[in-house]
Amino acid sequence: MAEIKSTMELVLERAARMGKASSEEIARGEAEKNGMQIVAAYLDGKGDPPSQALAGQEPEQQESVRKGMVDALLRNIFLPRDEHALKRTEQATRGCIDLAGGAGDIVSMCQEMQHVIGQYQQHREQLRSQLEEQMRMQYEQLLAQQMGGRTDGIQIDPTTQPKFQEEWGRVEAELDGQYNQALAQYREQLQQRLGL
Repeated sequence: MAEIKSTMELVLERAARMGKASSEEIARGEAEKNGMQIVAAYLDGKGDPPSQALAGQEPEQQESVRKGMVDALLRNIFLPRDEHALKRTEQATRGCIDLAGGAGDIVSMCQEMQHVIGQYQQHREQLRSQLEEQMRMQYEQLLAQQMGGRTDGIQIDPTTQPKFQEEWGRVEAELDGQYNQALAQYREQLQQRLGL
């Protein structure tokens, strides 16, 4: 019984040690958080370019700050739904290029990502327009049947209909899944190339 108790005590002691972070781990975490905050300011147009901000950090913290910067930049490369989000994504790719010192392969990857994002936006707009037209025609036919063929002057906005919202949600989720998969591959390549 004493042996079981001592084993249990060892397990509890080990769990307690694992729960406590060392001062080095805490400092590393703070430096990463600092890197993320620097990038947030940069993306909001209120901060220096990442490479310039990184150069101003303590040499022993630069690796962790850089990791936080890269994580934040890559998180801000996503499929934009509006002009503001598109600008943020473009700024994040410029930040990656800056942090890499303008390396040619990084520039190429970022250009390819921007091309994928542009294709996504065009494809999204095209699918939405097609769905709107399809639903408008369906509603006009249904209304014409109900009103005996007279639908003069009636404007139908299919986007306000629950069926449109449901169908668009399905189409958009499928489209996002395809394009997010491509972006995830680029983000992974960038992360590897940026040394993390």
